[in-house]
Amino acid sequence: MYPVTLASPRLALREFTPDNVDALTAVYGDPKVVEHMSFEPRSREQVQATIAAVTEAAQAVPRTEYSLAAVRPGGGLIAFARLAVDTQHPGQSSGQIGFALRADQWGQGLGTEVVRLLLRLAFDELDLYRVWGARSPLNEASARVMSRAGMVEEGRIRGHLLVRGRWRDSIVHSILVPEWRETEAAPRRR
Repeated sequence: MYPVTLASPRLALREFTPDNVDALTAVYGDPKVVEHMSFEPRSREQVQATIAAVTEAAQAVPRTEYSLAAVRPGGGLIAFARLAVDTQHPGQSSGQIGFALRADQWGQGLGTEVVRLLLRLAFDELDLYRVWGARSPLNEASARVMSRAGMVEEGRIRGHLLVRGRWRDSIVHSILVPEWRETEAAPRRR
């Protein structure tokens, strides 16, 4: 599926373009944004390489990597949104999401909107059955975002990632397609 364009009332997900380097550097280069991620703040050159890699991955057939720019009306990039389709278990229809929102956009419900758009892509466009995401145990904001999008906390993966020289646990959240359908039919809360 290429190109991807999905919209909600305040956001759209679209493919990255080479001119998104500075806007994405404002996300990935910010120590506050990457505090709970598995990497240090990224330089402009690292972000440029990331955009080149995700642009190339978008052309793969079959496509399994959906790294998308979340933009506000008028084109301002505010987040990196990712859905990776599981290819290690053929016939297992699942995917993993990840997201990073620019710090000046926090607290407005936009993270939840990004996750809902990723879930829409997964369930409505790609016909997946299960989607999961992992977060740092200290990242309560991410827990709230995934919960508001209908995802359920499943549990802890101990010693999951080596981050900044130390092993870190991850908390896993997931949602199944029947739960998504129910969530989408329910009135929206922020």
